[in-house]
Amino acid sequence: MDEWTYSDWKDAAEHEELTAFYLYTPLCGTCAVASKILNVVTELKPSLTIGKANLNYVEELSTEYQVESVPCLLIKRKGEPAEKVYAFQSVQNILQKLS
Repeated sequence: MDEWTYSDWKDAAEHEELTAFYLYTPLCGTCAVASKILNVVTELKPSLTIGKANLNYVEELSTEYQVESVPCLLIKRKGEPAEKVYAFQSVQNILQKLS
């Protein structure tokens, strides 16, 4: 997963059918687990468009998408907000949400 800026997210969401943006903070233990889950997901599905960002550097997202906590996976389908995932649970769970 590449680090994205706010404009990277907007651009990907406009041009891709399915896009996900993983938001985390560096000191969050749950985010570390979620990162490992997403690393496996990106290995299994390399064609998925997924970016990540430290929420401290893309604060406008927390307001625009009403992000309540981290980790958070924002999912857009055809440019429209589809889902916010806070409970990553497992690789299978995330794969299902991204299929």
